Amino acid sequence: MNSHKMLHRSAVMAAIACSGLLAAGASAGAVDLDAVKADIDKYKAVPEFQAPGPAFDAKACMADKKILTVPFASQIPFVATVVSGMVELGKEIGFPYDEYKNTGQRSQWIQGIAQGINQEYDLIDLFAPDLLALVPQAQEAKAAGIPIVASHDGGYEQKRPEPFLSVPADYFTAGKLLAQWAVMKTEGKANVLVVTALDSYSSESIIGGIKEGFADCEDCVVKFTNVAVTDWATRIQPTVQAEIVGNPDLNFILPTYDPMTQFVVPAVDLTQSGDRVKVASFNGTPFALDLVREGKLDMIIGESLDWVAHAVVDGEMRILCGQEVVADPKVPLRIFDATNVEEAGVPAQSSTGFGDSYKDGYRKLWGLK
Repeated sequence: MNSHKMLHRSAVMAAIACSGLLAAGASAGAVDLDAVKADIDKYKAVPEFQAPGPAFDAKACMADKKILTVPFASQIPFVATVVSGMVELGKEIGFPYDEYKNTGQRSQWIQGIAQGINQEYDLIDLFAPDLLALVPQAQEAKAAGIPIVASHDGGYEQKRPEPFLSVPADYFTAGKLLAQWAVMKTEGKANVLVVTALDSYSSESIIGGIKEGFADCEDCVVKFTNVAVTDWATRIQPTVQAEIVGNPDLNFILPTYDPMTQFVVPAVDLTQSGDRVKVASFNGTPFALDLVREGKLDMIIGESLDWVAHAVVDGEMRILCGQEVVADPKVPLRIFDATNVEEAGVPAQSSTGFGDSYKDGYRKLWGLK
């Protein structure tokens, strides 16, 4: 583990350790439940497209260029859906957007970056892997004159190590909304287990948002537990099950990424605690939205995965076309609960429930319409 990674892990673990049970440090004032509800309500409507930057001629600019993406892990549904969208957009615009398929191993990410360098790609995209494990390889790409871009990797506020560029996501707001949801639904008496994964770079931003969302809740108790991505299938269910049994006051579980919920829900079912313990999460994967409709999950903060794909391709084309690097890709979040989840489809469909304004919006930006 390199020193950058160790520092990052230490900082995040220290943040979690200091917050531990947040009750001791979360007494800035009584929570304003009306204000919390107003924040929540803003995110329940269908979003409208906002341009992340000025228009440009994408087809002309990208005619002789190619991009390679090295994603976090090709088998994760969220990742697979977004990457597939990026590949298809490349075809539509007229340039190769290729994927280096992998199962989430650092050695595979290194091999993917090496392939991008050896095959002289114009840009290498890293869709959400652990940046801090790949600084030496990123420096090799830079030395070869190839920009290396971390896409959807972390929050706007996170500082990326050199030489990474970024197309960020609003993880902080997602984390804050998760916390606010638990505060609202428990009327300021949330007793929460947050399940996160520190090997995902975005966890730092989500944790920051969650702590912000609970900051004024004097009667809220929040415990964090870390489960590495490679251990989700074996560790999440027993960890959650033990917490439900050992903490009779527990009333909310917040898995920070909704693929985790496939292991959280069985723990709730097996302990027959569904009436007491509610679950909310973030991403908007179709199976998780179906769980909301079925009453197994209380809420999902969704992103349109197709919108994410458009935003990443837009941001990376801007880098190659001499445009300013996008600080805010303007990818919206939408809250889905029992009142509106059917707008995501029955069964839920990827990227459904967000409207179509972004499709024309991006194509006009790119000069395709």
